[in-house]
Amino acid sequence: MTHLLPHALSPVTGRAQVPGSKSETNRALVLAALADGPSTIVGALKSRDSDLMVEALRALGVEVSTEGSDTLHVSPPTAFHAAEHSIDCGLAGTVMRFVPPLAALADGATAFHGDPHASERPMAGILEGLRRLGADVDADRLPFTVTGPLGRGGEVTVDSTATSQFVSGLLLIGSRLSDGLTLRHDGEGLPSRPHIAMTVEMLRGRGVEVTEVDEVTWRVAPGPIAAVDTRVEPDLTNASVFLAAAAATGGTVTIPGWPAESLQPGMIFLDVAEEMGATITRDGDSVTLTGPDKLRAVDVDLHAGSELTLVVASLMALAEGESRIRGVAHIRGHETDRLAALVNEFTQLGIKASETEDGIVITGGGGTYRQPFETYADHRLVHAAAILGLRIPGITVTDLECVGKTMPDFERDWSTLVNG
Repeated sequence: MTHLLPHALSPVTGRAQVPGSKSETNRALVLAALADGPSTIVGALKSRDSDLMVEALRALGVEVSTEGSDTLHVSPPTAFHAAEHSIDCGLAGTVMRFVPPLAALADGATAFHGDPHASERPMAGILEGLRRLGADVDADRLPFTVTGPLGRGGEVTVDSTATSQFVSGLLLIGSRLSDGLTLRHDGEGLPSRPHIAMTVEMLRGRGVEVTEVDEVTWRVAPGPIAAVDTRVEPDLTNASVFLAAAAATGGTVTIPGWPAESLQPGMIFLDVAEEMGATITRDGDSVTLTGPDKLRAVDVDLHAGSELTLVVASLMALAEGESRIRGVAHIRGHETDRLAALVNEFTQLGIKASETEDGIVITGGGGTYRQPFETYADHRLVHAAAILGLRIPGITVTDLECVGKTMPDFERDWSTLVNG
C-alpha cells in the first residue's frame, strides 16, 4: 500500500518538537546497564530502535521500567546472563553492534537475529574484535551467536571503515574488562567521528578514564561505570528534516530545545543549509531556519555526518545546478545501500543523479512524479521523499511505517507542519 506525502502550496512555516536522540538514548541505555547502580534517562526516544534496545537489555538481565512517554528507569544486574531466546536487532545498528559485547560479558551463549535486510549490514569488524578478546562468535553477519565470557582485555585492532559503531561498541565495555582495553582502528578511513566522540564523552561523564592515544587509538582504563541520571538531547538529524521543509519552500521553521553545543553530527546541517542559501537564527534554546528564494548548489563532505546525506541530497535535487556529496561511501552498508537507492529513486523522478566512489553527484531543479518512491525499509528514504514531495506534487512512498525506526509520529508531525 502506497502513502501520499503532503505537497506544500505555500512556504512551510511553524514549529516542530523533535524527540530525543536515537544515538544518545541507546548509548545511555547501554551505559546504564553497565553502571554500578540504578539510574534514570529523561527525554529518551520512544521508537522501534530504542524499544529493541530495551528488550535486548532485559533479555540479558537488566531491569528497565518506563514512566510517561520519555523517562526510563534502569537497574543493572549484578552480572549479565545469556539470553534465553534469540535477541531481535531489527535493523538497528546500535542494537546489533552494542549489545553483543554486553552478551560476551556473560557466561553462556546468546543468539542474535534481525530483519531480512539485517544480514546485509556490516558486522565483521566488531565480531572479530570480540573473538580477539576471547569470545566465541559463529558467523560474521546476522544471524550469529556470541558465547562468553570475555578474557581480561588488553590490546585489540579492528577495521572500522564500515562504521564507527565498531569502535563505540567495544569502547562501551572496555572498563568492565579487568585489564581495560586499548583499541586501535586499522582501515582506510573512520566515518562519523562525532559519534565516537559522543561515546567517549558519555563514558567520561560516568567516571571512566578514556585516553585518545592518537587519531585511531583509544585506551580505556578498568574500573566502574558510575550510575548517572541523564537528559537526552533532541535528535538533531531528525530535526534537520523539519528544518529542510523551510529550506525547500522558502519558509521558516523553528526547532525548540536545540543545544548551544552538541557532539551530534546533526549539528553539521546548519552549516550546509547556510551554504545552500538559508538563514539560521538562534533565540535562547531555539533554532530557526528561513529558506532562500532559490537553493544554491553546493559541494560538501559529509564524512563526519553521513546520516544527513539523504536530507541534504533531497535539497540538492531541488537546487539549480550540479551538487556533490563526498565522504559517504560507507552508507552503502546502512539500512540499505543508500547511494544506490538515491540514484534509483531520483532518476525515476527525472532528477539526474550518479554515484561516485565516495558519494553522489546530483543535478537539481526539481522533477516529476512517475511512480511510487521506494523506501527500501529505510526511514531516511521516507525523509528524503517527504522533502521532495513538498515541491513535486503527487509523490507516494511504498512503506511509511519504516519511519517508526526513529520517529513513530513522523506522519502526523510532518502533516501538521506542512498543512498548518
